[in-house]
Parts: sequence; C-alpha cells; structure tokens
Amino acid sequence: MSSQTLTTVLFLAVVAVTVGVTIWASRQTKGAADYYAGGRNFSGFQNGLAISGDYMSAASFLGISGAIALYGYDGFLYSIGFLVAWLVALLLVAELLRNSGRYTMADQLAYRMRQRPVRTAAATSTVVVSIFYLLAQMVGAGSLVALLLGVESAALKNLTIVGVGLLMIFYVTVGGMKGTTWVQIVKAVLLMAGTVIITILVLAQFNFHLSDLLGAAVDNSGKGQAFLEPGLKYGIDLTAKIDFISLALALVLGTAGLPHILIRFYTTPTSRAARKSVLWAIGLIGSFYLMTLALGFGAAALLDTGEDSAVVASAGNLASPLLAEAVGGGEGTTGGAVLLALISAVAFATILAVVAGLTLTSASSVAHDLYANVWKKGTASERQEVRVAKIAAFIIGGIAIILAIPAQTLNIAFLVALAFAVAASANLPSLIYNLFWRRFNTRGATWSIYGGLVSCVLLVIFSPVVSGSETALLPGSDFALFPLSNPGIISIPLGFLFGFLGTVTSKEPEAEAAYDELEVRSLTGAGAETAVIH
Repeated sequence: MSSQTLTTVLFLAVVAVTVGVTIWASRQTKGAADYYAGGRNFSGFQNGLAISGDYMSAASFLGISGAIALYGYDGFLYSIGFLVAWLVALLLVAELLRNSGRYTMADQLAYRMRQRPVRTAAATSTVVVSIFYLLAQMVGAGSLVALLLGVESAALKNLTIVGVGLLMIFYVTVGGMKGTTWVQIVKAVLLMAGTVIITILVLAQFNFHLSDLLGAAVDNSGKGQAFLEPGLKYGIDLTAKIDFISLALALVLGTAGLPHILIRFYTTPTSRAARKSVLWAIGLIGSFYLMTLALGFGAAALLDTGEDSAVVASAGNLASPLLAEAVGGGEGTTGGAVLLALISAVAFATILAVVAGLTLTSASSVAHDLYANVWKKGTASERQEVRVAKIAAFIIGGIAIILAIPAQTLNIAFLVALAFAVAASANLPSLIYNLFWRRFNTRGATWSIYGGLVSCVLLVIFSPVVSGSETALLPGSDFALFPLSNPGIISIPLGFLFGFLGTVTSKEPEAEAAYDELEVRSLTGAGAETAVIH
C-alpha cells in the first residue's frame, strides 16, 4: 500500500469513527441541557480527557513543534506560555465560573447585571474569539492534507478547508455537546498515544541522551549555539522583545478567557468532579507539552530546516508529520509511510475535535444568549433554542471557511496566540471583575468587553500580521501602523481600564446587592444548574 493510500485509509477511518460517535451521541441528546452541557453527566476523568482534547489543539501539535524546529528556545516559549496559562485559568476562573454559570460564559455575568447589554457583548466576544481560533485549525487541516495527499493545487487545498468546515458543522448540529465531548475524548487518547510513540522513537535515535539530541539540533539548524538561547526570534531588536512580552501576556492570561475551554466545566455533575477533571487535564497537558520539546528539537536535528525546505514553506506546521516519517525509516519506507499516516490522522482528529468544540461554543452563545435571552427575552422554548444553535453553527462555520482560505501562509501557533490576545483583552477583565469586585456593574462589563475586543482587533488589523510583510494576510499592501504582531501588551490593560472606568462612572445598586449571592454560588455551586437571573 502506498503512503498516500495508507494515509487516505487512516483519514477515512478517523472520520468514520468520529461520525459514528456523533450519530450515537445524537440519540442521547434530548434537550437543551444535553445539547449545551452534555447532560452534566461526564465523570472527572472523562471531562479531563475532553478538556485536554480541547486544549491540545493542532496549534500545539503542529504549530509549537514547528516553532521549536525553526527558532529553538524562542519556539519553546510557546509551550511554556500555554502550560502556565492553564494554572491561571484553574486558580482564578474555572471552578468559580462553573459553579455560578449554566451553559455559557454570559450566564455568570448576567446573573447580577442587566441581561440584554451584557449577553450581547459576551456573545459577540465569544464568536470573535472562536473564529480566530477556528482559522488556526482550518489552516492546519489544509497544510496536513496537502502534504499527505500530494495536493499542490490551491483549489484542492481550499476544498480541504471546506471539507473540514462541513465536518465540524455536522458534529455540532448532530451531536451537540455529547457528541463533541466524545470526539474530544477519542482525539485526546489518539494524540497522547501518537505523541508518546514519536517521542520514544526520536529519543531512541540519540540513545535517550537529551544532550545529544540538543547538540544535533544545534548542528543541523545552521544557527549555532544561538538556537538554544533566547533571542533568535524575539531578541532581534527592541520591538521584537516587546512583542515577546506581549505574546507571553496573551498566552498566560488568554486561556482563562477562552469560552470553549470554560464551558467544558459545565459538563460535570458536581464541583468535585470539576476539580478532578482539572487534575487529570493538568497531568495530560503537562506531559504533552514536555513531549513537544522532543518533537520540536527532534525535527531540528533530523529534518532539513533550510530556507527551501518543506518545514519552512509550511511555516513549521509540517515539522511533526515529517519527523514521524523520518523516525519511521524515512521517505519511501513502509515504517515511514505508516508513521506519517498515523501522526497525520491523529493531527486531523485533533483539528476535527477542536473545531467542533469552538463551533459549538459560539453557536451556543448565539442561541442561548442572543436569541433566547436578548431577542426572545426568555420566552423561547428549548427546542427553538437548539434549532437556532444549529443554524448559527452553519453560519459561523461558513465564515471560518471563507476567512481560513487567505490565512494559509501563517503559522497556526501564531494565529492561536491572536485568539488568546482577544480572549485576554475582552473576556478575562469582565470575568475577574465580576467574581471579585462588588461594585462591578453592567456598564463596566460592556465597556470592558467591547473596549478590549475593539482595541485588540483594530491593533491586529493595523499590525504586520495583516499587511506590510511577506507572510502577512495581505502581502501586497502596507498599512501596518502598529509595530507589534501580538497586541496583548496594549489591549489587555485597556480591557481592564475600560471595565474600571465604566464601573466608576455609573451606579447600579441591584448589581451590588446580588454580589453576595453570586459569591456563595461561585464558591459552593448551589443552584448552578437552575440559575435564576436577576
């Protein structure tokens, strides 16, 4: 069996398994609680696997290993940022949000504030963050399938992105949260198993001596000792150093504002199960990011990372699949073909699981927050709400497909960092203020969300990401007025500042009065499933 045939068979097997799981889950989905929160009956271990599946995206598996392969130490900083970020989410937001919400992030904010403005703002932010993240996953899918199936035509790459988009719409509309969660559990198991296999094979090439691996990476990279030192990507000049600080802030603070991660805590029956799922997730996620070191430096040691190489041409996104082929015996060997196909199928499963989670989150927010509570003012039936969520999934999936096609030249870890910046700027300030500041009110929440969101998106539009460089979205244009690639260092403080100014310039006694009740709910989880909105 040829490499391409084997890959195609494995791809189709992964798709068949996930489609089967989704159809099975659809038969278990009876109402809104099943569709949005999986019926709240996933155990701590199951939800821990699903959280890991949601968090360890294609950006981690493909983008981070690629960044390490190209930039060494500076690429590894992505891993550190993603891992440390999880602790911020755990300690500041996750359990408190789970206890005081119902289906979406906006439930927690709207509990003691005016429904319509807060839910509208939260839903808008959720959709924008999800679309940024979706772009990264779709770009990864295009790169993967193009490599494996020998697709060089731009039209066929675009068709791949459309195909992934249609699959994710299917998962969300048919399976809901139950289907999406089981797809994420299957994906987490596959991803961990595949990563362990490749890590062991890479280390075996160097007799399990990490220093030999790093030495070979230095020699093969062509960059000398600088490959293992800070500054190869972010230490070139002052702007690059500030850009790194901005990136670090976005990564560390962004996770606590990512809606598709936070709603995973609504799927457990109790706070204890939520805490247990966090422990499982930390163990799995921590192990995975340690292994990205072996993948990234292994790719630098064993692959061609020169200017004309496939690794550089894909912005690093193909480092892991090509490494799998190399440690399996190289191009043209049976072992190389099997491992390349296996790792690529795992990466494809990763993409499918994460895009499903993202689409479900944004569609749920549109249906539950905008349709049911803003437009219908709480009068919509559960059946109507779920139907609107399915329609929203089609629309959001379509937007993601259209935007992903011109974004294929960008590194997907970098695209995810932008999503983190938007989440940290728009969502995190309002969540932190609402949980810990009694005086925080409706104007503060809306100013915080819109202020952080608009400032972040505007800075991205006028940054080198969109124009002014060869790898920009619009390489032929140049309106890059803002010098940093990641806007977090400016937009995150602005989000907190707008929230503060909005609060101190208005008074809302009913919001203050409801704070004690929200605090009890957030600490104990009492009544979380039947939240009464003030």
